[in-house]
Amino acid sequence: MTRKPQPASEEIVPLERLERQIHLIRGMKVMLDSDLASLYQVPTKVLNQGVKRNRDRFPEDFMFQLTVEEAAWIRSQFVTGSHRSTAARPYAFTEHGVAMLSSVLKSARAVQMNIMVMRAFVKLRELVYAHKDLAARVERLESGQDQHASVINILAEEIDNLKQPPPEPSRKRIGFAA
Repeated sequence: MTRKPQPASEEIVPLERLERQIHLIRGMKVMLDSDLASLYQVPTKVLNQGVKRNRDRFPEDFMFQLTVEEAAWIRSQFVTGSHRSTAARPYAFTEHGVAMLSSVLKSARAVQMNIMVMRAFVKLRELVYAHKDLAARVERLESGQDQHASVINILAEEIDNLKQPPPEPSRKRIGFAA
């Protein structure tokens, strides 16, 4: 029996879903091994075995294993329970690591998903660049607000001082000093 090809609509993963699976860890945008395995429709163990067989293709800036604290933090971000053992520490793949995965996992699904993941990374990068100008403007406004707040505080203190009655002037005593 030959297998029927699935319609293209079933194969497509929404870009928004991919964007939600990209995390910021150690200052890098990464995807976890379990999320990638789910996209490529292979068990996480199979994905990690492929990576371990080709370890020279994955330097530290392409892939790294999370620390115990990072893994606990990631687990705490998900409402539902993780399928992963609490002792296991996931691997995180940077954009370059995800690109390298296509050479390790050679299925058509892996190549197709890899293209979509690359597009998600690019879209996020474009969003960051588009909003840098807006972030700079907000920062300028905030610094201006801080300056205005300090001037207002000084004025409020001066008004409070004006509300106080002036101190009684000291009078010189008349007469002889003993």
